[in-house]
Amino acid sequence: MSTRFNRDYYQRFYFDPRTAVVSRAEMNARARLISAYADHIGLPVRRMLDAGCGVGLLRKPLQRAFPRATYLGLEYSEYLCQRFGWQQGSLSTYVDDPFDLVVCYDVLQYLDDYTATRALANLARLTRGVLYLSALTGRDWRENCDRTRTDRDVHLREAEWYGKRLRRYFRPSGVGFWVRRGSPLTTWEMETAAV
Repeated sequence: MSTRFNRDYYQRFYFDPRTAVVSRAEMNARARLISAYADHIGLPVRRMLDAGCGVGLLRKPLQRAFPRATYLGLEYSEYLCQRFGWQQGSLSTYVDDPFDLVVCYDVLQYLDDYTATRALANLARLTRGVLYLSALTGRDWRENCDRTRTDRDVHLREAEWYGKRLRRYFRPSGVGFWVRRGSPLTTWEMETAAV
């Protein structure tokens, strides 16, 4: 799979503005959302992990949002690690001390069921406070994404597939946020009632 995520892949889905799947503006807004949620829930962020950081579109906005925190970009692609200096590793096997905040944006759909299940368990081990997670689902593919800009060579699962596995380790908090069970963070019932 490492050879799949090469220069051509990133040129198409990230560097060419005509075919890019996300924009810097979108990722800046996402970082502001993550920062606002951390502030709202009272999460002090000293260490953050961008798990599957790709080309690093969240790095600078997250560093601006959490200027006292250390940032670690974890990436599977050998090409990106050489180009940007990320820590190379797999979400299913990476080992480190827990992070206050873990971000895993649009990565898990690239993993088969077995590896994705292992990755979710590993993300739980790596998360001390809050996990922000997004993954393309079957419903998103049918109803939400721009198929001309979205990679179709993925494993499309329903949201409940992820939710079932995540609830073993986390309390759902909506909008992609999952609070690690056992953490001293408070979530209010009406903020999570629809999840």
